[in-house]
Amino acid sequence: MTTSKSAVTRVPGFRAVGVACGLKQSGNPDLALILANRACTAAAVFTTNAFKAAPVLYDLALMERTGGKLQAVLINAGNANAVTGSQGLADAEQMARWTESACQLPVDTVFVMSTGVIGQKMPMDKIATGILSVADSIFTEAGQQGHAAAEAIMTTDLVPKEAFVQTTVEGRPVHLGGMAKGSGMIHPNLATMLAVVVTDAAIEPLALEAALKQAVGCTFNRISVDGDTSTNDTVLVLASGQAGNPLISMQSVQSPLFETFTSALTEVCAVLAKAVARDGEGATKLVEITVAGAATEAEAEAAAKTVATSPLMKTALFGNDPNWGRALAAIGRSGATVDPNRTSLWLGDFQLVADGEPLPFDAVAAHDWLAQTDEVKLIANLGVGRARATVWTCDLSYKYVEINAEYHT
Repeated sequence: MTTSKSAVTRVPGFRAVGVACGLKQSGNPDLALILANRACTAAAVFTTNAFKAAPVLYDLALMERTGGKLQAVLINAGNANAVTGSQGLADAEQMARWTESACQLPVDTVFVMSTGVIGQKMPMDKIATGILSVADSIFTEAGQQGHAAAEAIMTTDLVPKEAFVQTTVEGRPVHLGGMAKGSGMIHPNLATMLAVVVTDAAIEPLALEAALKQAVGCTFNRISVDGDTSTNDTVLVLASGQAGNPLISMQSVQSPLFETFTSALTEVCAVLAKAVARDGEGATKLVEITVAGAATEAEAEAAAKTVATSPLMKTALFGNDPNWGRALAAIGRSGATVDPNRTSLWLGDFQLVADGEPLPFDAVAAHDWLAQTDEVKLIANLGVGRARATVWTCDLSYKYVEINAEYHT
């Protein structure tokens, strides 16, 4: 067992632990707890799917009641507690209450997340046992390490996803650590999958919310695996203020204080977001798509996302086929303003199109390069402006179909 700290527990004042309570058929860890040693400022963004899971509904109301003051987050895998009616909402609240009691925390200080199969009632007897277990473990050496927490929130993920950044705010060291899960049903809208970032920065709730929305907008909101937005998508940030930096407030949003913190938060989110895309179900390649020369950033993002969700483009990359026409066809239907006579396209180091004209290239060499790499960059310049956006996705393989054909059973 490793003795190093996880990304979350490298942030002073935070502990994390994961245990197995029988929600996963594999017997692997499936319940995680992150606990701060003091009350934290909190901000969160959630799925815009109309079928919001019970924990999402509970957390939305919790944030409204508390104004963003939390101390812990409980996360389970193996059951999404989504489309479970009034009982599901009661179960989400009960999970929070049991955790508050087990950890001797005030009421309304525990945030709840769930991931897994939709439409199944939560086995609360297993949850109750698991909460007692994580509460017992959180103050042990395991709670200081925290690696099991990142493992416990995995579903079809092949690897845990963590990120850590240290920055300086007005001479004070500030730390940010995060963990995320996500492999399938990935196509963001305000948030995606499950992610928790903790920091010891001192920051007001509204400023933290502004920083989170800015960070999510250019990271989690710019990845896609399969075009499906989950019922449970949530990104949460907890800020303890333990670093003792000058308080970052809404009045300082235009200042270096806010910019430094937001840059660090964006870096953590970017690492986690790209890790999710890289670990897409059945994926063999991380694909970075940049659209430049667009009329607006929104149009650049729309064009890049259309390429990222094109089954034809994604399967071509899996087959190591430099079939670049599929990329331009996707851009052409994206709604972005284009000038076909000024558009250029690159796949890695291969320039395929220049000002709307196809260029001769070595298709065999391009195929061989695709076969040997696990990271692909596709760049399109639309030639109509200066705006640009980058989106991350993955290829689409036979394994993706196999995983999702058998996911429920």
